[in-house]
Amino acid sequence: MIKVYGMPTCPDCIHVDEQVKGDNRFEIIDIGSHVKHLKAFLRLRDHHPAFETARQQGYAGIPCFVLEDGSVTLDPEAVGLMNTDGPACSLDGKGC
Repeated sequence: MIKVYGMPTCPDCIHVDEQVKGDNRFEIIDIGSHVKHLKAFLRLRDHHPAFETARQQGYAGIPCFVLEDGSVTLDPEAVGLMNTDGPACSLDGKGC
């Protein structure tokens, strides 16, 4: 199962959620719903090289996909989903 870390207030996450609804290959994890989910995501974001560009550019790094083999990607297309053309969420206020 592919874990998808995100939040319902993120436009990119909403776009992913709509695509995976009812697809049991994906597990949606709302990082805002419980501190344990936020901690798990922050451990990934703070240390995994897949987030290097997101950290440098001030992006939140969601949606984030953790595949069954433990690999991590921020690219929806890498897990067979369509990417959004909208702005990404970022800490500098650009995007959402």
